[in-house]
Formats: sequence, C-alpha cells, structure tokens
Amino acid sequence: MTTKIFYDTFYHPIIGDLWLIADEKELLRIVFEKEEMEKVFGFKLTEWKEHPIFIQLTKELTAYLQGKNIQFSVPFSVKGTDFQKDVWNVMSTIPFGETKSYKEVADIINRPLAVRAVGQACKGNRFPFIIPCHRIIGKSGALTGYAGDKTSIKEKLLKLEGLLN
Repeated sequence: MTTKIFYDTFYHPIIGDLWLIADEKELLRIVFEKEEMEKVFGFKLTEWKEHPIFIQLTKELTAYLQGKNIQFSVPFSVKGTDFQKDVWNVMSTIPFGETKSYKEVADIINRPLAVRAVGQACKGNRFPFIIPCHRIIGKSGALTGYAGDKTSIKEKLLKLEGLLN
C-alpha cells in the first residue's frame, strides 16, 4: 500500500512562500521552493488545506513569525545519518533569541574538525523553524548559508528574535 502524501502552502511576508508536506500521520518536510517539493515527491501530492497537521503548523508558524517564542508541536520524524541527527539535536536545544556557530556545534558533538559537515547537516534539515537551523551562524558572526541561498530569510528570522538590528 502506497502512503498518500499531502501538501499545503503557507505565506508570510517575512519568509515568502513555504510548502508544507505531510502524510496522514506526520509532517515530512517544509520547503522554500515548489521545485524542491516536486523534485523530492514528484507530482503525486494531494493538496489538503484542512489537514490537522497543516492547521496546527500554520498557527505555530504564524505565532513564531509574530515574534512569539513558541514550541512547535506538530508530529514529525527526523531521518538522517547519526552525524546529522547529532547536529539537529544540538540545533533543537538552541533557545529563541540565541545562536551558536558551526564551530560550537562541531565542538558540542565532539567533532571539532567537522565544521563544514555541520553546515551540510544544517542544509539537510527538513524542518526549518522547528529545528532552528537559522540560529547557526559563522564563527565571525557572518550569516552564512540558509536553505541554500536564503540568507536574507535567515537575517529576517534573527532580527525577529532580537539578535540583529
């Protein structure tokens, strides 16, 4: 039996368009580009605006984008290598309004030379906002990479959290 996959869209002026993707039980991914959604899932997605996961995530994203420090509660499963999971676990502990550098994350997971690999794990994060990869910055404070080439969104999110002017 094939699992049915659903999507909905979310828009906010701070971040633009998002595509929310879930099966019947859990969130599978949040993507910034429709093309990425189509590349990963093909065209076998069904739009479902009333999916309970999308309704909850829309409420939570809206609250977050209003500057509220919220805990996301939609169900999701993290799939990746042990290294990626270690990085994502660290990212998940970074509180609203704080950042860590790629180097700090590498040190925390006892892989001090794996700074670039930490960056790749951030890039592989399927749940931006929920696993807050935007809170990872360069050692110098530079806003390096976010969702590929979306550093302007990273900058807006850090401003929202009171970290930038």
